[in-house]
Amino acid sequence: MKNWKRILGVAIALGVVGVTASMRAATKATPLTALDYIEIQQLVNKYSFALDFCTNNGYDYADLYTPDGVFYWGVGGRKSVGREQLAEAAGGGKNNCQKMSNATAEKPVQPHTTANLIIEAAPEGATGKMYLVYPGVEGIPGDKTHTGYVGGYQDVYAKTANGWRFKSRLHVFPPAIPGTVDIARMYPAAPAAAK
Repeated sequence: MKNWKRILGVAIALGVVGVTASMRAATKATPLTALDYIEIQQLVNKYSFALDFCTNNGYDYADLYTPDGVFYWGVGGRKSVGREQLAEAAGGGKNNCQKMSNATAEKPVQPHTTANLIIEAAPEGATGKMYLVYPGVEGIPGDKTHTGYVGGYQDVYAKTANGWRFKSRLHVFPPAIPGTVDIARMYPAAPAAAK
């Protein structure tokens, strides 16, 4: 009887160790290849051009996300989810890229750039963080939220049949530093973007 209990105890202990190892393996991130890093960098670079110039009525921007992708605006719990809301977030969709037609020499569209991108492997694919800067146009600054350092982005990337896409992107405003914000804690039940 004692041997039976010992055998059962050892079997249970080995089972617990095996389950724990399986759980760790399931949450371990797959290493990224050099091509993965390049493709994610290209995704991030395409983002600025698609957003700033509202190409294809905002749908080039929306197509940089997964079908259920989310852009978190960083203030007020606002978010844009899915292709139509993301196209509108770029100024397109039902908004018809009015920011482009309303731009003037005195008030140009303010292009933005990202800097110091850090990409890391993650169980869901990859994550990234970077600074966001609006450099101005030929010496003309934008408004106070579109001039100089204006925070950064915190991203989750997913590899899809169409390549790497944004699963989520959060605009982090100063003084917070990109990469220090917990999206789940910040937006536990954020409302959808206004239509």
